[in-house]
Amino acid sequence: MLRREVSSMLADCELVGIVPTADPARAKAFYCGVLGLEFVQDDGFAQELRVHHATLRLVKMPEVKPSGGTLLGWAVTEIAASVKELVQAGVVFERYGFFEQDELGVWTAPNGAKVAWFKDPDGNTLSLSQGPS
Repeated sequence: MLRREVSSMLADCELVGIVPTADPARAKAFYCGVLGLEFVQDDGFAQELRVHHATLRLVKMPEVKPSGGTLLGWAVTEIAASVKELVQAGVVFERYGFFEQDELGVWTAPNGAKVAWFKDPDGNTLSLSQGPS
């Protein structure tokens, strides 16, 4: 069987994240008001937000069934400070019983990376992560 070379043409393209929402007003209030993302436009099908050098589209759906894993995450430089800031804004961080998390809900991976999880208003799991130190 011949293996076809995969083009790297997408490596230089802007990534667009897609998150489903059944309640666009509540999602916009959370992503813009709580998380601080910049609202760009509502095209009738989705609300478009700016996230650093990427786009996030909150796609309007009649019903949302959250996936079993993390849908979207942010790499932060200081996870403890980021968690504390989001907690002050009303975000509740998830606690999982299958691994140890610190008092803030941050899990430290064997390589030293740190991760904390929270949910958006539709129940989609989001995360903060900090690389190993």
